[in-house]
Amino acid sequence: MTSQSAGMAVEQRLDVTEAGSVREAGAASALVLTELLFFAYRDFVAEPDRILARYGFGRAHHRVLHFVSRYPGQTVAGLLTILAITKQSLGRVLRDLVTEGFVEQRAGDLDRRQRLLFTTARGEALAGEMMTLQGRRITQALMRIDPAERPAVEAFLLGLVDGEAREAIAGMVLGHSGRGG
Repeated sequence: MTSQSAGMAVEQRLDVTEAGSVREAGAASALVLTELLFFAYRDFVAEPDRILARYGFGRAHHRVLHFVSRYPGQTVAGLLTILAITKQSLGRVLRDLVTEGFVEQRAGDLDRRQRLLFTTARGEALAGEMMTLQGRRITQALMRIDPAERPAVEAFLLGLVDGEAREAIAGMVLGHSGRGG
């Protein structure tokens, strides 16, 4: 082996080693962020979980109540798309929320077969209580970063959303100017 070819072989090994280190560093960084996300989620839902437990509700009830409150008049089909759950799962949760007086279903103005979803005053109060707690937690976390970094936080969170749904969710959430938005 000539010194030139030996030098090239060392450079190639260095490139592979550096690429491996970058991959390992990326994997370690992803692992750290994954664990931080687990802990953040645990604490983000802890207070609402305690509130929901008073009614015998769970996280699915919270998600339905949140999106019905944020987007009044949502159709059942639209809610199924937002939550990416089965009709059967949504049916059980909706039945609980309707029976307990947190959500009401109304027929559509143009298509009477359409079921439009609205929170009742009781549902709005419960959704508001949980949103206040979670909003406070989000606000406290955002106060720890430079306001100019907020778009990076939004981009990171949107990046976790499946590609097919990302654009629609960005338009729905970032373009929504209703309560709390």
